[in-house]
Amino acid sequence: MLGQSRDEYLRRAHEHLEIYTGLANYCNNWRRLGFGDQDFVRGGSERLCEAMVVHGDEGTVLKAVNAHREAGADHVCLQVLGSDLATPPIDEWRRLAPFVTGANHD
Repeated sequence: MLGQSRDEYLRRAHEHLEIYTGLANYCNNWRRLGFGDQDFVRGGSERLCEAMVVHGDEGTVLKAVNAHREAGADHVCLQVLGSDLATPPIDEWRRLAPFVTGANHD
């Protein structure tokens, strides 16, 4: 999330991860990555939030996208978290677009 306080970051991350922590297929994949039942409380543990949700400025997001590419991804899909589940994060999409379109701006 772009430039949000830690409290707002965690609020948004927990709200969005609540959907996924209720789905067995996601939890099973996360188990293979070393997460456990303590991480799958509805909304996810802080540890799960920190692993799944990038928090920082545009450069931080670009660095995370590039890390996936360097690890072999040929495309990276970003799910930008808005202020709530019903509001599209249009301002955040506009802020990120120049940084991640074509990426690898090292």
